[in-house]
Amino acid sequence: MKKLIFALCVALIPATIALASGGAKGHEVANLTGSFYGILSLFLFVAAYSLVILEEQLHLRKSKPVLLAAGLIWVLVAITFSRMGDTHSAEIAIRHNIIEYAELFLFLLVAMTYINAMDERNVFQALRSWLVTRGFSLRAVFWVTGFLAFIISPVADNLTTALLMGAVAMAVGGNDKKFISLACINIVIGANAGGAFSPFGDITTLMVWQKGLVQFSEFFAIFLPSLVNWLVPAFFMNFAISKKTPQPSKDQYVMKLGAKRIILLFLCTITTAVSFHNFLHLPPAAGMMLGLGYLGFFSYYLKKKEHRNYDIDDNPLAHQTYHAKPDPFDLFRKVARAEWDTLLFFYGVVLCVGGLSQFGYLALVSKFLYLDLGATTANVMVGILSAIVDNIPVMFAVLTMNPDMSHGQWLLVTLTAGVGGSLLSIGSAAGVALMGAARGVYTFNAHLKWTPIIALGYAASIFCHLFVNSAKM
Repeated sequence: MKKLIFALCVALIPATIALASGGAKGHEVANLTGSFYGILSLFLFVAAYSLVILEEQLHLRKSKPVLLAAGLIWVLVAITFSRMGDTHSAEIAIRHNIIEYAELFLFLLVAMTYINAMDERNVFQALRSWLVTRGFSLRAVFWVTGFLAFIISPVADNLTTALLMGAVAMAVGGNDKKFISLACINIVIGANAGGAFSPFGDITTLMVWQKGLVQFSEFFAIFLPSLVNWLVPAFFMNFAISKKTPQPSKDQYVMKLGAKRIILLFLCTITTAVSFHNFLHLPPAAGMMLGLGYLGFFSYYLKKKEHRNYDIDDNPLAHQTYHAKPDPFDLFRKVARAEWDTLLFFYGVVLCVGGLSQFGYLALVSKFLYLDLGATTANVMVGILSAIVDNIPVMFAVLTMNPDMSHGQWLLVTLTAGVGGSLLSIGSAAGVALMGAARGVYTFNAHLKWTPIIALGYAASIFCHLFVNSAKM
């Protein structure tokens, strides 16, 4: 399948160049898209993204090819502008792209640090342990894990949520490969759908929010369509799940000191970021960095408290004691554990797409999609495309195009870019992660068998949005 996608990418290059050369004659941008450096930049991006698609086979981190391509594309942009006698526009454009990336980077870094802190405090392990020891039937676990994926991913990212719920499904399912496969599919759909109606659920929704195109409270307008996107395929898959009850696990995890307070601080941090954006008209990233300060001071308290409990472990009144000296809670270790490959990949994507926009490709694609085909058709296609290509570059391209469309259409593209990745297992970070966690059980082909049912949910969510939010269209 990935070889087919690679072939499609290569095959689309001539068509894209032809569109670029013939689609906007008489416009200055057309000369740039048809130029040698413009075409070379397009080839560099396609080549880099082909390596990203083949990451699992090549074992080459996805950030590396896009970082290289981004640097080379901007070299070509600068040379092109310089030959036109313009030595300033390239610098202004790349600074604009770097500022956009910096805001998203800081926001994501804080969110990842909090997730890592909660993971170290056994928050997720305790939740998993509680679920596994309840003695639910397989069908009940199918619904519980899907539902929790849907409601946790709006706060935590869909990748972390999918891995957590996937671990529960595998622990309960044991050797039942059919159940594990279906549960993983359900979890991927639930995590992606849940992330679509929250700025914190996915990078794409975060980008839309930080651009100011959709306000924080307005994301909840697509809650019902997102719910429909998960419920429709879950309803049909439900009948393929056995009702038998497996032996409950005795696996036990207890949350460490300060775990609940870190959860509370994370909620306070989210509130701070929203307040910065809505009331102070400051970037949400600034609010998130203030929230990192909350965690910084609490980490100092935790370090002192844990050492004090160790030192007085003979005291029967001590709240929590340690028989071995605890590894001190270190904020900077949590920062270091952030998904740096993802963060650097995002940098490469932003700079690559920004560079291609300087040659005029995005303007031409925007004209073809949003003027020739219409906004609704274009936004539905964005979701389908995000199942093949990562939704981050797709959404960033749409934001860079900035087509003139209604508020309801911006909500629609937010929805489709978020849930479209569920159509294929490789269409989202949640799917790719679970393929690794449940290797050989949850596979591309296992997911593909249910793609028609998932597509039914995708279509149902779009019709639901068009009906429920018709006044915004």
